[in-house]
Amino acid sequence: MLDSLLAVASAGISIWAVYNDDTAWPWWVYLVAVSTALPLPWRRRAPLTVLAASSAAFVTLSVVAHSANAQVPLAGVIGIYTVAERCSDRARWSVLTVVVVGNVIGTHSPNGTLFSLLTSVGSFVFGSLVRAQRQLARVEAERAREAGERAASEAARAVAEERARIAREMHDILAHAVSLMVIQAEAGPLVVHSKPDRAISTFDTIADAGRDAMVQLRRVLGVLKEDGAGPELAPQPRLAELADVAERVRRAGLRVELELADGLGAVPADVEAAAYRIVQEALTNTVKHSGADRAAIRVRRAEEVLEVVVSDNGRGVPLAADRAVSGWSGGRGLVGIRERAAACGGRAEAGPGPAGEGFLVSARLPLGAAGVAERVGG
Repeated sequence: MLDSLLAVASAGISIWAVYNDDTAWPWWVYLVAVSTALPLPWRRRAPLTVLAASSAAFVTLSVVAHSANAQVPLAGVIGIYTVAERCSDRARWSVLTVVVVGNVIGTHSPNGTLFSLLTSVGSFVFGSLVRAQRQLARVEAERAREAGERAASEAARAVAEERARIAREMHDILAHAVSLMVIQAEAGPLVVHSKPDRAISTFDTIADAGRDAMVQLRRVLGVLKEDGAGPELAPQPRLAELADVAERVRRAGLRVELELADGLGAVPADVEAAAYRIVQEALTNTVKHSGADRAAIRVRRAEEVLEVVVSDNGRGVPLAADRAVSGWSGGRGLVGIRERAAACGGRAEAGPGPAGEGFLVSARLPLGAAGVAERVGG
């Protein structure tokens, strides 16, 4: 619509210039004047073709009726602007060269030449500025689109990581509690008549394990509450609570030695929670799979690293399965231990104990700036 209006306006200016000339021109001169503007509605689709057609009409009008040309040939101005704004660099600069040469050769006076150059070159410069502005706008739009995609990707990754974290937490909590409860429930009937006091203690252990599981589940599931819900969560697990974990496992019939070094200093909350869960999962595996009667837990600080080691004297890992365990295949528990260590910027290993006896889980969790940078960057 706009291009059609521009064509009408340009044709009107050309007719007015012919009509107001001192010479009484025949009708076909008016037709030539109008033809300078006829191609304009197609200028966006074929800028070079439209400019060439308009220029041919202008040249014809200049040859047969030079004085009837409009002072400002609107169709030519619009055509040059369109080429500068839409065509390739090679086409644009070629057109500018032809236009400048044509204005110098085809204009009869220096003043006319200067005016024609200002009009044509000015149109070209204006079109080039609009072209640059639109290219900049496209670049900014592309950057905004890429930023939006990155934000969406980061949001999706954060959701996936949070889901994985909740899955690890629920697995560790439930696997540990249920394992202890099953073992105690199986042992209870065996001593209910011969050792009633021990049976009562067994049922107390089951109740304690269930209550602890409920508390920890509320802690984990609190992140799923609706916005605005009041905080009802206990703090994240602490290393000091490992004594309670060891005691519950002792009640299941496993002798547990806990070595929690003094002077650990300030330990980041995520590292402390990861160490707690690693110990809990390792003990759960010991209770469920090892057939051990003794386990040892050692937590100590070695410079800026928290070392966590859990070992037992069970049947260990068959030689055929040794490679699978070292490669972190198998159950979700060992995979969860590795993921917890990696989330803190550390690493964890699992496999046969010294001399191939028992099973050993060890983790090294950074405490200093390097560990913080790894957790933030990862």
